[in-house]
Amino acid sequence: MKRTVAILLFLLAVTSYAQQPAPQVVHPSVGTKWKSSDNKISIELIDKKQYFDWSDKATLDKDIYSPKSVNIHPDGRKFYVNSLEGCVTVVYDMQTRNKLKTIKHRFTAADSRLWSKPSSLYPFTHYHDNLNTFYGKPVESTFSHDGRYLWVPYYRRSYDINAQDPSAVAIIDTENDSIVKLMETGPLPKMVATSPDGKYVVITHWGDNTLGLINISSDNPSEWHHESLLVVDYKLKLNYSLTEPVDRDNGSGYALRGTVFTPDGKYLLVGCMGGSGGIAVVDMTERKYIGRILGMRSNVRHLIISNNYLYLSINGAGYVQRIKIDKIKEAIQNATNKVIYLKGWEECKVGRGARTIEVSPSGRYIFAACNTVSQLYVVDTQTMTVISRANVDSYPVGLDVSDDGAYVITTSQGRRKMGGNAVDIYKITYSDKEYTSKKSETKTDTASVSPVLTSDGSSTGLTNTNNTPYIIILGAAVLTLICAACVYISKRNAHARQADSY
Repeated sequence: MKRTVAILLFLLAVTSYAQQPAPQVVHPSVGTKWKSSDNKISIELIDKKQYFDWSDKATLDKDIYSPKSVNIHPDGRKFYVNSLEGCVTVVYDMQTRNKLKTIKHRFTAADSRLWSKPSSLYPFTHYHDNLNTFYGKPVESTFSHDGRYLWVPYYRRSYDINAQDPSAVAIIDTENDSIVKLMETGPLPKMVATSPDGKYVVITHWGDNTLGLINISSDNPSEWHHESLLVVDYKLKLNYSLTEPVDRDNGSGYALRGTVFTPDGKYLLVGCMGGSGGIAVVDMTERKYIGRILGMRSNVRHLIISNNYLYLSINGAGYVQRIKIDKIKEAIQNATNKVIYLKGWEECKVGRGARTIEVSPSGRYIFAACNTVSQLYVVDTQTMTVISRANVDSYPVGLDVSDDGAYVITTSQGRRKMGGNAVDIYKITYSDKEYTSKKSETKTDTASVSPVLTSDGSSTGLTNTNNTPYIIILGAAVLTLICAACVYISKRNAHARQADSY
């Protein structure tokens, strides 16, 4: 009997999942407003840049082609959008939102003056002619030297169809918004981060489990140089076709992504979206890989640090998790092998496909771009609960928050040729002055169901009751686990079709 019930539950779960429609493409209108459940925050979509509706001339911008990321300059005057497939970085005025410049990532032999001295860290093994004639696909960015320079790594050089040879990073002088330097990188770089002391930039290579460390301690770009190549566990051997493309977002080892230095600069923490997951730890003093921290949910996408907490976005399941930095350091120091299990993670359920997360200036609020559900979530870090959400042009991946917390900008890259090609600009209004307050040390009850908020702040969600029969609870739990397994299998199968998802 029990076996029959189990089989029926499984078939029900599979049928239910198979009948679920694909996420609908949404395009919120400029002027739409949302309020948080506690009326502490209001969100208004005040502008957008898009390349999907030619009839809307006020927001149309042909340079917004598969926008991957956005970075607001520290002085708040302008922001930069990396259009991956457009091979450009677009610069906008923050107040007027007018386009200031389009920086093209296209190079020929005539640009040889821009290149730094080659290192021995990144040998070409598949291509040998006209190596520096290409166009680059910009991914993420980081500022250095107090915002003077913007570092933009390329997913790949255009001729390298399977991202298996060295790529490159462009350095933009933000005073005149022009590329002043090019440096080689490892294959398929995605994330890039600047050390707290401003002396190093690290480039995370999704393509082969490596990290490139660049010394930028000088104020003179001509003196910047590659210092070392760090390997996370093992370096992948790449030998793919030169004519037939393969899915490089799938099967790339640990799929290194989110990257952040601890505030003291002693450790570098790197999220592993693939492999057996976790967070890779590098000792910056010794310049060596220590091991991986496990214990959080799998599919770690983005990492940020605020008020002595490390925050993670969990992509597939849609969570924001956190733990104190002190606990991480203690676990590292007491580690006896390369696998470190760490308990005590707090978490908040957000929308599926949680990509980029950023924090408000005080650390009170976390903003999360949730790709699958096409929404911007707001998490109150005092209680680790969702207090608001707003619609975003499908499907968001990148996000940044202005230093004063007044603006949030998202980029929607698109999935399977649906949605995307949009940049949304939101005005954030706080009922109270942004302030720093003590975080809750109590783990949130994640079994409760957060209300779904409408644009006027009303609730359409469900709440838990204490009168549900035990057997129904048990059955629901089993069904949930089965559905989760189905979702996981489906996501793995669909991974190869979503080269723009991470």
